[in-house]
Amino acid sequence: MADTRSQVREWVAYLAEMGVPELTAQHAPEPRRPAAQPESKPAQQPAKPPEAARDGHTPSQHAAGLELIRGELGECKRCKLHAGRKNIVFGVGAPAADLMFIGEGPGADEDERGEPFVGRAGRKLDDMIASIGLERSQVYIANVVKCRPPRNRDPEPDEIETCSPFLLRQIEAVRPRVIVTLGSPATKTLLQTTTGITKLRGNWHEFRGIPVMPTFHPAYLLRAYTKENRLRVWNDLKAARQRMEDGT
Repeated sequence: MADTRSQVREWVAYLAEMGVPELTAQHAPEPRRPAAQPESKPAQQPAKPPEAARDGHTPSQHAAGLELIRGELGECKRCKLHAGRKNIVFGVGAPAADLMFIGEGPGADEDERGEPFVGRAGRKLDDMIASIGLERSQVYIANVVKCRPPRNRDPEPDEIETCSPFLLRQIEAVRPRVIVTLGSPATKTLLQTTTGITKLRGNWHEFRGIPVMPTFHPAYLLRAYTKENRLRVWNDLKAARQRMEDGT
C-alpha cells in the first residue's frame, strides 16, 4: 500500500509539473493489484498464444517490413548529410505501434548512439509520452532525415526530398492509427504545407488516411518552458491518445 501511495504522489507531482490544471483521480493510473495466486496444479507448459493481427498483419510482419527498409537504406550516402554523421538514426519502438511520433532529425546524442530522441529533448519526449499513460516502448519514433544536420540545423529541402521516402515507408510498415508530428519541419514535410507549427498544432490533419496531430517539438518546449506551452502539448497528446483509442 505504501508503494502504491508513493507511485500516485509521484504521478500527481509530474502532472502538476506539466501544467495540468486539475489533478483528479482520472489522471492517475490505476494502482497495480497483486496477481491472484494460482491453485497448485501439475507443472505444464502453457501454449503460446498466437500473435494478434491488426489490419491483417502481425507484429512480426510489421517488424520484418521495417527491417527490409533498414536494409535498403544501408550505409546511406544519398545526400550530403552522410559526410558528418557517426551513425544512421533509423527508428525505435514497437513495430506495430498504434501511435507514431515523428521529428525532423537526430542531434548529437542521437548521432552518437544511433537512436532517435535520447538526449535532453528525448528525455522530455519520454515525459510527454508518460503524461498520457504510455511508455516509449509502446510507440514508434522516427525522424524525417536519418543523419544529423550540422550544428543541429533544420534539414534542407534537398535532404528532406532524398530521405523522406524512407520515413514514408516506415509509416506504411508500422501502420499507426495516429501520428504526432513534433515541430515545424516534420509537420511541413508530412502535410506538404508552408504553414508554421504555431498555427497547425492542436488541430487534426491527415496523411494518407491517418489522423495527424502536430505539436511542439520537445526541444522547443525546453526553450519556452511556460505553463501555457506545457498545457498545449499535453492537450495535443491527450487528443492523440483518445483518437488512437477510438480507432477513428
